[in-house]
Amino acid sequence: MQAIRSILVVLEPDRPEGLALKRAKLIAGVTQSHLHLLICDRKGDHADYLSDLADSLKAEGYSVTTQQGWLDNLHQTIIAAQQAEGCGLVIKQHVPDNPLKKAILTPDDWKLLRYCPGPVLMVKTDKPWSGGNILAAVDVGNSDGEHRTLHATIVSHGYEIASLAHGTLHVISAHPSPMLSAADPTFQLKETIEARYRDECRAFQAEYDVSDERLHIEEGPADVLIPFVAHKLEAAVTVIGTVARSGLSGALIGNTAEVVLDTLESDVLVLKPEAIIAHLEELVAQR
Repeated sequence: MQAIRSILVVLEPDRPEGLALKRAKLIAGVTQSHLHLLICDRKGDHADYLSDLADSLKAEGYSVTTQQGWLDNLHQTIIAAQQAEGCGLVIKQHVPDNPLKKAILTPDDWKLLRYCPGPVLMVKTDKPWSGGNILAAVDVGNSDGEHRTLHATIVSHGYEIASLAHGTLHVISAHPSPMLSAADPTFQLKETIEARYRDECRAFQAEYDVSDERLHIEEGPADVLIPFVAHKLEAAVTVIGTVARSGLSGALIGNTAEVVLDTLESDVLVLKPEAIIAHLEELVAQR
């Protein structure tokens, strides 16, 4: 987070609470990041609104630029601005779609998470981050190089948010149920599975001072356990990662992040490995 120099803030004038901007100001206040304010609208003229808002923020000491634009759809408009301005973080307020609509159409926020070449913070609540619990969700059962790097990125960002907010970092990893037929004896007993997963976490536990009490190794599906533990901890932010699905053209987000986006009661920071970010940047450049 400290390395972020510019933040893209997606503004929605019809949502007067301005949750995305509140989070952006909090982060920029610590990182001294520039704020680029974007309204995605092809019809109305928001020039006066943007000008007044920019003047107010500049008077508070923030570096600010503004933009109103529209391409083919919402997520492409946001991604084009993120690439053009070189923003290291996109912040947008998330409002769950109608379940019926979601069953028919892929939600805009899912598309943004899938295709944005960079971290996306989905703001869901005005709950203060200060002094709160931050939950980093990792999948240590996948220990290939790409996943290991992603785990380190997730825990690192969780630690930085916890430091920024003077909060406490917790880490969760879901593990599968025991299978007596498993070829590896480790996966035949719950105790040995949990021990294996805890061993996988030792390195980042030591680096980021995550005690055993703040490491939650739980049995069950990640898309159920992550919201459950976040609710139990009253987490202010949940940090989750995404990796590409093999066999598909283009890098797509893992199902877990999409499913938990609506069920989580916290803000959600979604991260991607560098290889996926580079691939998505190539796709944007080809448009």
